[in-house]
Amino acid sequence: MSLLPRTLFGRTAAALLAAFLVFETLAFAVVWQTLIRPMAERSADDLAAKISLAAKTWVELPPQTRTDYEMELAFRHDLGLGAATKPLLANVPADMAPHTLFGDLLTASLGQRMRQTVVLKRGSDANWVWLDLQVADKQLRVGFSQDRYALQAPLAAVGVFLLGAALTVVTALLMVGRASRQLNSLAEKAGEVGQGRDPVPLPETGPREIRELTAAFNRMAGEVHALLENRTVLLSGISHDLRTPITRLKLALSMLDDADAAQVGRMERDLDEMNRLIGDMLVFSRALQANDLKDCNLTELLGDLAETAARLGPVNWRPPAAACTVKAGEAALRRIVGNLLDNARRYGGEETIDLELRCAEEEARISVLDRGPGIPEDQRVAVFRPFHRLEGSRSRDSGGSGLGLAIARQLADAYGWRIEFSHRAGGGLDAALIISRGT
Repeated sequence: MSLLPRTLFGRTAAALLAAFLVFETLAFAVVWQTLIRPMAERSADDLAAKISLAAKTWVELPPQTRTDYEMELAFRHDLGLGAATKPLLANVPADMAPHTLFGDLLTASLGQRMRQTVVLKRGSDANWVWLDLQVADKQLRVGFSQDRYALQAPLAAVGVFLLGAALTVVTALLMVGRASRQLNSLAEKAGEVGQGRDPVPLPETGPREIRELTAAFNRMAGEVHALLENRTVLLSGISHDLRTPITRLKLALSMLDDADAAQVGRMERDLDEMNRLIGDMLVFSRALQANDLKDCNLTELLGDLAETAARLGPVNWRPPAAACTVKAGEAALRRIVGNLLDNARRYGGEETIDLELRCAEEEARISVLDRGPGIPEDQRVAVFRPFHRLEGSRSRDSGGSGLGLAIARQLADAYGWRIEFSHRAGGGLDAALIISRGT
């Protein structure tokens, strides 16, 4: 199972997101090493120098001036400084200040300057961090405001950088999504052309390549539709021209007096077969032209077809309890099911044919079941080709002209239906027509 998305939009989105993830990771690493960490180290070292100088100055000042000095540090530098007369907080891990990059750099720099271990602790004010220093014989407590000294500006810059990258990704995805929708429209219209329909021309908008592709598709669709119409007109003309001499030949045969009656009968049957083949070819040529859809009651329609087919042999029709209505072309539906019933009677012998209807919410399934030899799996695609037959003769009695299933398939494709063959339990063939109820 592939982890890649199946759609163009999904694959493009995945590629863009992966590329931007790698880019952002590398960019953040570069910014971190060249900007954020150096600035944090410089800021922490400057604060360590200020604390060290302030602490040493406090020790050297006369006791009566230390209070003014402490006030000056508090108001002008947001530094708290004084003698550590009592513990700030209990010496437990929960009272230690949270580890941060700036805090770790400060303790390392200050410990190096003062040659002692420095530990940051929390105070009553969450924005202030405190530490104890031993200077000469004095134990001093120093505090500083995190809002003033902790490094935040570079992180905000990285946030803006990430936001810009995210906007770039979203914009790219929107553009790809639009192109993907246009390609999906082309695919849908191509399916309609393949079914012989005349789709509404697509709007020729978007980038130049998409416009050129859409224009070429619209031209192709028009040419295919014109070709199908020309083919129908041509075959109609040919059928008319051929039927006229056939009719004259039949009339001439009927006027023969001394001819062998058996021979005349065979010739008349041959002429009838030619006439039938011409009719089948004409129906086949028109099969791609779907008629208007209308509401069809499948229960009534199939009951009528079963009654007609029962004249040639037993048909077991089991109508469902509830009526089943679909949007369909009634003439095409009658032709397809009629062809399936004819094939079932021709190859199923005298056995009873079962006609079933299963009506679900999304689709209706019409099944024609016989007890014949069935269709081998490797032939279930080939049988839909014009004039293809499982047995080699062209005799009407042994299997027809080979156009029945081809016409049925063309009609089904024109309306977006499906014809499926499967083995029937106990032997035989299950020929099913599946009609979507969403159309």
